[in-house]
Parts: sequence; C-alpha cells; structure tokens
Amino acid sequence: MILPRRRLLAGAGAALSAGFMPHPGRAAGPAGTDAILEALAAPYASMPPLPPVAEEDALVAMGYVGPISDGGWTEMHHVALQAVRRTFPRLRTVYVESVPYSADATRLLREFVAEGAQMVMTGADYGDFLTDVAARAPDTAFVQCDGRAVQRNVSWYYIAHWYVSYVIGVAAGLLSKTGKLGFIGAFPLPSAYAGSNALLMGARTVNPDATMQVITINAWFDPQAAIQAANALADKGCDFLFGIMDEAGYLHVAQERGLWAAMWNKDIRQFGPDAYVASVVLDFAQFYIAQIRARLAGTWRPVPQLLKMGEGVDRDPWGRRVPQEVRDQADAVRTRIMNGWSPFVGPMRDQHGNQRLAPGEVMNDLELYHWNWALEGVNGLP
Repeated sequence: MILPRRRLLAGAGAALSAGFMPHPGRAAGPAGTDAILEALAAPYASMPPLPPVAEEDALVAMGYVGPISDGGWTEMHHVALQAVRRTFPRLRTVYVESVPYSADATRLLREFVAEGAQMVMTGADYGDFLTDVAARAPDTAFVQCDGRAVQRNVSWYYIAHWYVSYVIGVAAGLLSKTGKLGFIGAFPLPSAYAGSNALLMGARTVNPDATMQVITINAWFDPQAAIQAANALADKGCDFLFGIMDEAGYLHVAQERGLWAAMWNKDIRQFGPDAYVASVVLDFAQFYIAQIRARLAGTWRPVPQLLKMGEGVDRDPWGRRVPQEVRDQADAVRTRIMNGWSPFVGPMRDQHGNQRLAPGEVMNDLELYHWNWALEGVNGLP
C-alpha cells in the first residue's frame, strides 16, 4: 500500500442521526427538484452502469478537505464513513485527511485508482483535479461533495441547508431584541449567501425590520478570527450570531456576552450552553451507504443529489434556554416545509434594490444551491 497519510478506519463513531427529527415519507423541497437533478445526468442514462463488484473485493477511498479532528465538516464525513464500515464489514476503506486544492490532489486521486478503488468520494469539490483523473479511470465511480461536474463516472451531492437556516431564522427573529443578526462566514460562497439570506428571511416573518451583517474571515477553521468577527458584530449591536464555521469560536463569544447563537455541522452546545439555540446538523451516513450499495450491485449512475431536510440535514434539539413558544412557532414552519411548502418565493430584491424574483416565483433547490447574491437587508457580502 503506497498511500501517504492514509489511515485504515476502525471502530465505530457516534450516531449523529439521533439528533434528527425524521419526517415519515416526506422530505423538504419544492416539487420538481429531483427531476431537475436527474436531467443533469440524462446524457448518461442510456450508458451501461459500472460493473458490479463483490464486497470483499471492493475498495472505497475517501479524500477529506480537512482533518477528522476539526470538530465540524470533516468529522461529520468521517462519522458517515465509520457507518459504512459497520454496514459493509468486508469492504476495504481508506482515507486521507487535508487533501489540498493543488496537483497533490491529482496525485492522490491517481493513487486511489492505482490501489484499485471502485469508488472515490471527496468531502469537497476538487474540480479539474478530480475530473481529469476520472476521465482516465472509467471503471471507478467518483462522488464529490459540493461539486459541479457530472460525467458517466462522476457525480456530486450537497445538503439543502437553506431550509434549516430558515427555520432557525424564525427563532432568531423571535429571540433577538435588537433585530440585528450577525453571520460569520469563511468565504463569500453560495453557502454563505444561502445561509445568511435564509436566516434573515425566516427572521423577517416575525420581525420585518430585521437586518443581517456578514463578516467573512477567509478560513473555515480559525477560532481567533471567528472570535474577533463575533466581537465586532456584537459591538455593532448584533445579539444573534450564525455562521458556517468548523469550530465554536463565535459560540464562546455569545456565551460570554449574553447573546444567542446558532451553529453548523453538529451539536456543540457544551461550548456555550446558555447561548445555544440550535445547529444545522449533518448526517451523510445513509447517502454514503446508498451510493456504495449501488456501486457494489452494479446499479450506480451519476445522478446528483441535494440531501433534504429530514434526510441528510436538519436541526438538532433546541437549546435549553429557548422558550417553548419560540420552539413551537419555528417548528410549525418546519412542518410546513416538510409538507412541501417553500418559503423562497418572490418578490425578492437584492441589497442594491434590484428585483431578483418576481412575485409568486419560486426558487428551486438548484438555484438556492447556486445562490450568489445578497438579499435586501444583508450587508457585508459582495
């Protein structure tokens, strides 16, 4: 075996799905989203699927964007891969942490293929680094999180986190005394636009005058920068903090300064139990298991997927200080979304006053996934 920094998985991880609130038989999202995603793979639908492989002969390789000890995004992918090990005990699995966005990624992916991997999964979009390797490895399936490419042997997935952010936003609007919400983001990416926009939209259903201030810190994991950003937002009067970080920096600030905070990736209320409202919690396990089962059976096809609320993303139990009436009002909105209602309906204007969505027009999940403009009332994003 020649893989650098490789570790074989062993042992069992904590079951994240215990924090989910599954909705039997339904999942959030506007009707037609699945058809839109299937259409992206339509050019490859008539091609034969990749051949089946016996579990004991199969190798699944995983490339992580960060360390499994990050306490957030990569840890949640690692928990899912541990669930794969329990489900397929004869399957060989291998992973590498902190795969860079460089030619080193290409070399690593080539080594996965050379080792005989039938499926390669990555925790981030590696773009041409991955697709160039995939083009030369037609019998290996490649699946990347937050990707864009679809080929015969390449697909992608992501989580429809905007619905959960909207639900938490309802709570934010009820809890905030100032109506000033703060968001700490890593980079001005669609995830930051969708997260901050959705939270503000939810908040404005109960406080129409609410606003959102965003600070990006150019890192997914930088506790000191996150703490500085959180203090800056608090100094501006923001009394509810949200963001997409892989650590608890701004939750510490909320705890110390008597603010509210909602988090991402997993339940981390122990770092700020009085400030904690909820988290956008992730559970990739069932998606991983389904993808690998299809690859082993010879039925895998490159159909992109957005994991919906109740399936791969949801809120965890409310924080201990969140009043019952706030919980009930936010959860009533969650129930409506789970029953097929979408809150992302026009009219919508951007931060410059331009109409982006006509009255009655509904954004589909692919548009929400690519959201790249700030809603009116959101400041700090380009």
